[in-house]
Amino acid sequence: MITVLQCVFWASFAAIVYTYLGYPVILFVLYGFAQVRRDFQHLVSPADRRTGDRSDDELPPVTLLFAAYNEERYIERKLENTRTLSYPPDKLQVVIVSDGSTDATNAILRSVTDPNVCVIFPEQRSGKTSALNLGLQQVRHGIIVLTDASTLFDPDAIRKLVRHFRNPNIGAVCGALRFEASGESQRTEGVYWKYETILRLMEARLGATLTPSGAIYAIRRDALDPFPPGTLIDDFVATMNVRRHGLAVLYDPEARATDFAASDVSGEFRRRVRIATGSFRALGSLAKIRLPGATLFAFFSHKVLRWFVPVFAIALLLSNIALLTEPHYRLALTVQAVLYLWAAAGYAWRDRLRGVPFISLGYFLVAMNFAFLVGLVQALTSGKEATWQRVS
Repeated sequence: MITVLQCVFWASFAAIVYTYLGYPVILFVLYGFAQVRRDFQHLVSPADRRTGDRSDDELPPVTLLFAAYNEERYIERKLENTRTLSYPPDKLQVVIVSDGSTDATNAILRSVTDPNVCVIFPEQRSGKTSALNLGLQQVRHGIIVLTDASTLFDPDAIRKLVRHFRNPNIGAVCGALRFEASGESQRTEGVYWKYETILRLMEARLGATLTPSGAIYAIRRDALDPFPPGTLIDDFVATMNVRRHGLAVLYDPEARATDFAASDVSGEFRRRVRIATGSFRALGSLAKIRLPGATLFAFFSHKVLRWFVPVFAIALLLSNIALLTEPHYRLALTVQAVLYLWAAAGYAWRDRLRGVPFISLGYFLVAMNFAFLVGLVQALTSGKEATWQRVS
C-alpha cells in the first residue's frame, strides 16, 4: 500500500511540474532549434519569410460573424469598430445573431441600415453555438472571421488574417488578443495571459497552434463544420476540425484585437467553468483527430494535462497526507500548505495588498484549477448546453 501511495504521489507531482514548468522548458528548446533552422535557411536562400499584405483588389470577400447576448454596453462600439476597419466595405459582410437578448441590444441592432450587415433575431435563446450555426446559414463568402460582440479589432486585423489564405493548405488563422482589465485582473489573469501568450507563440513556431482566442480568428467556410449541440468551446472545436480536414492552423501575432477581461476572479471563474465543461465533453471526439507529431505533443501537454491538473493536485495532497511517517513527505506537505496559504492570503487581502507583486496569483491559479474540477463534474453529470453570458 505504501508503494502504491508513493507512486501516486510522485506521478501526480511529476504531472503538475511537467505541465507548468517542464513543458514550457522543452517547448522553449524546440522553439530555439526551429528559429535557428529558419535563420539558417534564410542565410542560405535570402528571401522575405514574411507573408506580404494584399492590395484591395487582391483581397478576398470575407464574412465577419459573431453572436451577442445582452451586449448593450459594447454593441454600438462594436458596430463602429466594424465601420472603421481598413477592409473594402464591398468585400465585407457582417452577420450578427442576437441570441435572445433582453436589454437594449436588439433595439440598437434594429437601427442598423447598412445593407452589408445582416442581423438575425432568433425567437428564443438557444446558446452561442446554436446562434453561430444559425448565422452560418447567412454567410455569403468563403472566408469567415469569427469574433465576440465586445472585441475591438485593430484597423488592419482582418487584412492580416486573410493574407495567409493565398496558401490553399491554410485552413485557419488565429489572431492575438490583448485585454483591458481591472486592477485585480491585471494582477491575476493578466500575468497568466502573458505566460499563455508566450506558449502560443512558441507552439506557432513549431507549426503546433492548437486553439485561437474565440475573439479573433479566420477560417475557411469549407473547413468550418456546424457545431454539434452542446458545444461550449466553439473556437477550439472549430480549429481542431480544420486539422480533421487536413489543413493547417496558423497564429499571426500581428493580427490584433482588444477585449475586456472579467473585472474580478469570480467572473473569470464562471468563464473557466464553462470552458472546462466544454473541454471535457469534447475530449473524446478531439482525441480521435489525427494530428502531426508536434501538434499532438502540444495537445497532450498544453491541453489535456492542464485540464486534469486539479485531479493531480487532489491525488498529490491525499497521498502526501497518507505518507507523513517519512520526513521528506512532511516537508512536501508543508510546501503544499504554504502554497495554499499563499492562495488564501491572495483572496483575503487582495485589496489591501494590491501593490505586492504576485500576491493574488496563487489565488487565481487555485481558483482556475477548481473551476476545471467543477467543469469535470458538470461534464460527467449533465449533458445540457449551458447558456452563456458576459462575465466582465
